[in-house]
Amino acid sequence: MLNIALPKGRLGKSVYGIFKEAGYPAAGMPETDRRLVYENEEAGVRYFLVKPSDVATYVERGAADVGVAGSDVLMEQDPAVYELLDLRTGKCRIAVAAKNGFVDEPSAPLRVATKYANIAKEYYKKRNREIELISLHGSIELAPILGLSDVIVDIVETGNTLKENDLSIIKVIKEVSARLIANKTSYRFKQDEIAKLVSALESREGGAK
Repeated sequence: MLNIALPKGRLGKSVYGIFKEAGYPAAGMPETDRRLVYENEEAGVRYFLVKPSDVATYVERGAADVGVAGSDVLMEQDPAVYELLDLRTGKCRIAVAAKNGFVDEPSAPLRVATKYANIAKEYYKKRNREIELISLHGSIELAPILGLSDVIVDIVETGNTLKENDLSIIKVIKEVSARLIANKTSYRFKQDEIAKLVSALESREGGAK
Protein backbone atom coordinates (compact mmCIF):
# COMPACT_ATOMS: atom_id res chain seq x y z
CA MET A 1 0.00 0.00 0.00
CA LEU A 2 1.40 3.38 -1.05
CA ASN A 3 0.62 6.22 1.34
CA ILE A 4 0.07 9.38 -0.71
CA ALA A 5 -0.15 12.88 0.75
CA LEU A 6 -2.26 15.27 -1.31
CA PRO A 7 -2.84 18.97 -0.66
CA LYS A 8 -6.30 20.01 0.45
CA GLY A 9 -8.29 22.39 -1.73
CA ARG A 10 -8.41 23.13 -5.43
CA LEU A 11 -4.91 21.86 -6.21
CA GLY A 12 -5.61 18.57 -4.42
CA LYS A 13 -8.79 18.04 -6.46
CA SER A 14 -6.91 18.71 -9.68
CA VAL A 15 -4.08 16.36 -8.71
CA TYR A 16 -6.47 13.62 -7.61
CA GLY A 17 -8.08 13.81 -11.04
CA ILE A 18 -4.66 13.07 -12.55
CA PHE A 19 -4.14 10.08 -10.26
CA LYS A 20 -7.63 8.80 -11.05
CA GLU A 21 -6.95 9.06 -14.79
CA ALA A 22 -3.77 7.09 -14.23
CA GLY A 23 -5.72 4.22 -12.63
CA TYR A 24 -5.55 5.12 -8.94
CA PRO A 25 -9.10 6.07 -7.88
CA ALA A 26 -10.44 6.01 -4.33
CA ALA A 27 -14.12 5.93 -3.39
CA GLY A 28 -15.37 9.19 -1.94
CA MET A 29 -12.57 11.34 -3.32
CA PRO A 30 -12.12 14.18 -3.58
CA GLU A 31 -13.34 15.65 -0.31
CA THR A 32 -16.96 14.58 -0.48
CA ASP A 33 -17.10 14.66 3.32
CA ARG A 34 -14.86 15.54 6.24
CA ARG A 35 -12.71 12.43 6.04
CA LEU A 36 -8.99 12.94 5.70
CA VAL A 37 -8.06 9.41 4.61
CA TYR A 38 -9.32 7.50 1.55
CA GLU A 39 -8.02 4.18 0.27
CA ASN A 40 -8.34 1.66 -2.52
CA GLU A 41 -6.90 -1.72 -1.54
CA GLU A 42 -7.23 -3.06 -5.07
CA ALA A 43 -5.16 -0.20 -6.50
CA GLY A 44 -2.82 -0.35 -3.50
CA VAL A 45 -3.11 3.32 -2.51
CA ARG A 46 -4.10 5.25 0.57
CA TYR A 47 -4.61 9.00 0.16
CA PHE A 48 -4.64 11.51 2.96
CA LEU A 49 -5.34 15.20 2.71
CA VAL A 50 -3.15 17.77 4.43
CA LYS A 51 -2.43 21.48 4.30
CA PRO A 52 -0.44 22.19 1.12
CA SER A 53 2.55 23.55 3.04
CA ASP A 54 2.66 20.35 5.15
CA VAL A 55 2.87 17.80 2.32
CA ALA A 56 6.66 17.85 2.11
CA THR A 57 6.96 17.35 5.87
CA TYR A 58 4.74 14.26 5.81
CA VAL A 59 6.82 12.83 2.96
CA GLU A 60 10.21 13.78 4.36
CA ARG A 61 9.43 12.18 7.73
CA GLY A 62 7.99 9.01 6.22
CA ALA A 63 4.34 9.37 7.17
CA ALA A 64 3.73 9.36 3.41
CA ASP A 65 5.65 7.41 0.78
CA VAL A 66 4.93 9.97 -1.91
CA GLY A 67 3.08 13.24 -2.13
CA VAL A 68 2.31 16.22 -4.31
CA ALA A 69 3.66 19.63 -3.39
CA GLY A 70 3.99 22.91 -5.22
CA SER A 71 7.51 23.69 -6.37
CA ASP A 72 7.21 26.93 -4.38
CA VAL A 73 6.89 24.87 -1.17
CA LEU A 74 9.90 22.78 -2.16
CA MET A 75 11.96 25.89 -2.89
CA GLU A 76 11.00 27.47 0.43
CA GLN A 77 11.36 24.40 2.67
CA ASP A 78 14.13 22.52 0.82
CA PRO A 79 13.01 19.15 2.24
CA ALA A 80 15.16 16.00 2.02
CA VAL A 81 12.96 14.23 -0.56
CA TYR A 82 13.26 13.03 -4.13
CA GLU A 83 11.46 15.09 -6.77
CA LEU A 84 10.16 12.58 -9.31
CA LEU A 85 7.80 14.32 -11.71
CA ASP A 86 6.41 17.65 -12.83
CA LEU A 87 2.65 17.08 -12.99
CA ARG A 88 2.16 20.26 -15.04
CA THR A 89 -0.83 21.46 -13.03
CA GLY A 90 -1.26 24.17 -10.44
CA LYS A 91 0.80 26.49 -12.60
CA CYS A 92 1.58 29.97 -11.29
CA ARG A 93 4.60 32.17 -10.53
CA ILE A 94 6.58 33.39 -7.56
CA ALA A 95 7.07 37.07 -8.25
CA VAL A 96 8.15 40.39 -6.82
CA ALA A 97 5.38 42.97 -7.02
CA ALA A 98 4.97 46.61 -5.96
CA LYS A 99 2.67 49.58 -6.35
CA ASN A 100 2.56 50.96 -9.86
CA GLY A 101 5.25 53.58 -10.28
CA PHE A 102 7.45 52.21 -7.49
CA VAL A 103 11.13 53.14 -7.80
CA ASP A 104 13.69 51.28 -5.70
CA GLU A 105 15.96 53.48 -3.60
CA PRO A 106 19.15 51.42 -3.10
CA SER A 107 20.51 53.64 -0.32
CA ALA A 108 18.00 52.15 2.15
CA PRO A 109 17.06 48.52 2.95
CA LEU A 110 14.22 47.29 0.77
CA ARG A 111 11.20 46.34 2.86
CA VAL A 112 9.92 42.98 1.60
CA ALA A 113 6.64 41.46 2.82
CA THR A 114 6.23 37.74 2.17
CA LYS A 115 5.44 34.29 3.51
CA TYR A 116 8.35 32.98 1.43
CA ALA A 117 11.19 34.20 3.65
CA ASN A 118 13.86 31.83 2.34
CA ILE A 119 13.03 32.43 -1.31
CA ALA A 120 13.05 36.19 -0.81
CA LYS A 121 16.33 36.18 1.12
CA GLU A 122 18.05 34.00 -1.48
CA TYR A 123 16.74 36.10 -4.37
CA TYR A 124 17.98 39.39 -2.93
CA LYS A 125 21.21 37.90 -1.61
CA LYS A 126 22.18 37.01 -5.19
CA ARG A 127 21.56 40.63 -6.12
CA ASN A 128 23.52 42.02 -3.16
CA ARG A 129 20.42 43.95 -2.11
CA GLU A 130 19.95 44.63 1.58
CA ILE A 131 16.40 43.90 2.71
CA GLU A 132 14.18 44.17 5.75
CA LEU A 133 12.01 41.05 5.82
CA ILE A 134 8.39 41.37 6.98
CA SER A 135 6.68 38.02 7.59
CA LEU A 136 3.00 37.90 6.61
CA HIS A 137 0.65 35.01 5.85
CA GLY A 138 -2.50 36.55 4.41
CA SER A 139 -3.58 39.47 2.18
CA ILE A 140 0.05 40.25 1.46
CA GLU A 141 -1.02 42.71 -1.24
CA LEU A 142 -2.12 45.07 1.53
CA ALA A 143 1.46 45.62 2.74
CA PRO A 144 2.62 48.04 0.02
CA ILE A 145 -0.82 49.66 -0.18
CA LEU A 146 -0.67 50.60 3.50
CA GLY A 147 3.03 51.48 3.42
CA LEU A 148 4.10 48.50 5.50
CA SER A 149 6.46 47.30 2.77
CA ASP A 150 8.02 48.50 -0.47
CA VAL A 151 7.46 45.23 -2.34
CA ILE A 152 5.99 41.78 -1.83
CA VAL A 153 7.21 38.34 -2.84
CA ASP A 154 4.22 36.11 -3.42
CA ILE A 155 2.48 33.54 -5.60
CA VAL A 156 0.76 35.06 -8.63
CA GLU A 157 -1.70 33.06 -10.70
CA THR A 158 -3.73 35.39 -12.92
CA GLY A 159 -2.43 38.73 -11.65
CA ASN A 160 -5.98 40.06 -11.29
CA THR A 161 -5.66 40.76 -7.56
CA LEU A 162 -2.54 42.81 -8.21
CA LYS A 163 -4.21 44.83 -10.96
CA GLU A 164 -7.30 45.52 -8.87
CA ASN A 165 -5.08 46.92 -6.11
CA ASP A 166 -2.86 49.11 -8.30
CA LEU A 167 0.08 46.70 -8.05
CA SER A 168 2.14 45.09 -10.78
CA ILE A 169 4.84 42.46 -11.17
CA ILE A 170 8.41 43.76 -11.14
CA LYS A 171 10.16 40.44 -11.59
CA VAL A 172 9.16 36.79 -11.93
CA ILE A 173 11.45 34.76 -9.68
CA LYS A 174 10.33 31.28 -10.68
CA GLU A 175 7.58 29.42 -12.54
CA VAL A 176 5.67 27.09 -10.21
CA SER A 177 3.81 23.80 -10.69
CA ALA A 178 2.80 20.69 -8.75
CA ARG A 179 5.54 18.09 -8.28
CA LEU A 180 5.43 14.42 -7.29
CA ILE A 181 7.89 13.82 -4.46
CA ALA A 182 9.00 10.68 -2.63
CA ASN A 183 10.40 9.76 0.75
CA LYS A 184 13.98 8.59 0.32
CA THR A 185 13.54 5.39 2.32
CA SER A 186 10.24 4.54 0.64
CA TYR A 187 11.83 5.10 -2.74
CA ARG A 188 14.31 2.38 -1.86
CA PHE A 189 11.99 -0.17 -0.29
CA LYS A 190 8.86 0.48 -2.38
CA GLN A 191 10.72 1.11 -5.61
CA ASP A 192 8.50 -1.11 -7.77
CA GLU A 193 5.25 0.44 -6.53
CA ILE A 194 6.55 3.98 -6.92
CA ALA A 195 8.00 3.26 -10.37
CA LYS A 196 4.64 1.84 -11.44
CA LEU A 197 2.87 4.97 -10.21
CA VAL A 198 5.31 7.28 -11.99
CA SER A 199 4.97 5.30 -15.21
CA ALA A 200 1.17 5.45 -15.02
CA LEU A 201 1.23 9.22 -14.41
CA GLU A 202 3.64 9.73 -17.32
CA SER A 203 1.52 7.59 -19.63
CA ARG A 204 -1.84 9.20 -18.92
CA GLU A 205 -3.38 11.49 -21.53
CA GLY A 206 -1.58 14.81 -21.44
CA GLY A 207 1.47 13.26 -19.83
CA ALA A 208 3.89 14.73 -17.34
CA LYS A 209 7.59 15.22 -17.21
